[in-house]
Amino acid sequence: MELKHATYGIVGLGIMGGSFAKSIRQNILSQAGATGKIFACNRSTACLSQVMAEGVADATYTSDKVAEMLPHCDMVFVCLYPHATLEFMKEHKDHFKSGSIVTDISGVKGIFEKSMPQILRADVDFIIGHPMAGGEKEGYANSDAKFFVNHNYILCQSNFNKAENLDFMRALVTEMGFTRITETTCDIHDYKIGFTSQLCHVIASALVESAEDPEITAFGGGSFEDLTRIAMINAPLWTELFISNKEKLVAHIERFEKQMERFKKYISEEDSEKLKAMLTDTREQRLKMGSIRTVKK
Repeated sequence: MELKHATYGIVGLGIMGGSFAKSIRQNILSQAGATGKIFACNRSTACLSQVMAEGVADATYTSDKVAEMLPHCDMVFVCLYPHATLEFMKEHKDHFKSGSIVTDISGVKGIFEKSMPQILRADVDFIIGHPMAGGEKEGYANSDAKFFVNHNYILCQSNFNKAENLDFMRALVTEMGFTRITETTCDIHDYKIGFTSQLCHVIASALVESAEDPEITAFGGGSFEDLTRIAMINAPLWTELFISNKEKLVAHIERFEKQMERFKKYISEEDSEKLKAMLTDTREQRLKMGSIRTVKK
């Protein structure tokens, strides 16, 4: 199956689903000789009209008609919340095209590793994936193919994945603009994403919640804005992500709390030597982190 001749299905036309559709249209199906198509499914009809008016999709389906779409799709992106993705796979497992590839975009992976072997048909390949890209605002109107350029795509290879389908997926995300593909296990994914993403959202949210003066940002110089950009959060989605990864996330929060206690102690005791040493170590650690570009298995 060639990228430019495949039929792609997008389930959920939010900011990510819309961005996938736009990226595939611009980067793959605009190539000379391309015969592939994009079919889009969404609960709301407003964005379905928009995606057709913009020439991004070739056909659209409301959620109650998705069983009519899936048998035509060689590659399906399920762009729903984690547990909604699981329910979708259970409900529609008999509707996927034989030999098709299905993937998710969820920020937690353990739930798929445990459930997919019991859900999957043998002739449908579910590849667990996570695009490390996006924006703060929700909805199709805020989607953009450029979100993926120079970003990282995480693939969690499973023992039921076919080698040729993994190769297809790698080629697809590369054409979309992703410049790094990190391959790891679901457990390592959830541990590291719990730190680099979920903990950061917790910290940003806690910082905003800790402000006693709502006008304090009048004195901002950029630091507060940079630290709290991600606090403009999709509450239902991130609540599900936090709880789905609770063991790993709570462990990260507890380690963070210990470091905050150290800062509080050294500052309150005016221990400039220990504080200086800690800040020096922090700088060195951050410089080392910046040089690491891949996640090892």
